[in-house]
Amino acid sequence: TFFDLETTGINVATDRIVEISLLKILPDGNRSAMTRLVNPTIPIPAETSEIHGIFDKDVADKPTFKEISGELIQFIGNSDLGGYNSNKFDIPLLVEEFLRADVDFDVEGRKMVDVQNIFHKMEQRTLAAAYSFYCNKDLDKAHSAEYDILATVEVLEAQLNKYENLQP
Repeated sequence: TFFDLETTGINVATDRIVEISLLKILPDGNRSAMTRLVNPTIPIPAETSEIHGIFDKDVADKPTFKEISGELIQFIGNSDLGGYNSNKFDIPLLVEEFLRADVDFDVEGRKMVDVQNIFHKMEQRTLAAAYSFYCNKDLDKAHSAEYDILATVEVLEAQLNKYENLQP
């Protein structure tokens, strides 16, 4: 079950879910989905609402997490879990919400697929990778201070040309 949360903020211990969307992919390839707005029982900060577009008025008459926790448990079942940045944020916050709802939700024994982790492992975030991406060149003498700084300046110049809204 892949899932994503929209929340009242980024503090796993104190913030709450305002929207949850789940996509369950079965071994035979069939898929089922569920999306629910959730009344977080606390105000959604204006700056957070500006990011995800969900305001207090949008969730005022929606069920609380506790009220939909049984439906979520049934949907997720014994699935492995996946998402983007899910291991650091979504899974811990989901576990916290289930704890607050007095619902046993154990992640022990489940595989957790975090697509962001795969991205970071497979796509380097080094000067050589940036030089290749922005300048279409190989950084042959990486870790030579002189070549590294020349490449860094060339990458910045390429970024300024590529992204119109960057300010030098």
